[in-house]
Amino acid sequence: MNAQETKSIIAELNADYPGKGRVTIYEDEAVKGIVGRPITPQLPVYTEPGGVSYVKMRGYKIQAFAGNDQRTSKNEAYSKQALINQAFPELETVIIFDSPFWRLRVGNFKTREEAEKVLDEMRLAFPSFGKEMYIVPDEVKIPIEQSADY
Repeated sequence: MNAQETKSIIAELNADYPGKGRVTIYEDEAVKGIVGRPITPQLPVYTEPGGVSYVKMRGYKIQAFAGNDQRTSKNEAYSKQALINQAFPELETVIIFDSPFWRLRVGNFKTREEAEKVLDEMRLAFPSFGKEMYIVPDEVKIPIEQSADY
């Protein structure tokens, strides 16, 4: 067996090692194809009307605003969304109303590191409200071409 071939766990356990005793495992054929295989399920693929396909998965977004003032929070969320859309048109922005809170979330990032890079850029672009922005775990939409290892 060369270095690039790998034994299954059952084959490894059944291997004969002199002086170390012997273990014999009888494996059903139905189990043989399952043992050692990754168990992560395939994620469903969604397609937007524009033809962009993506998967939804746990990832990260940047929370750019959160407020619960009945008089000003809605307008502030939409105002900040417009500013961010103008400065970062490639990032998706979503306004969420979960009474009594208005939240503005930005981006779809697979890793926290990706989100941190963009957060740093956003803080430079918007120093006046940069301190209230932070990273939150959320469900994100990752385009298929970026998500080969989902």
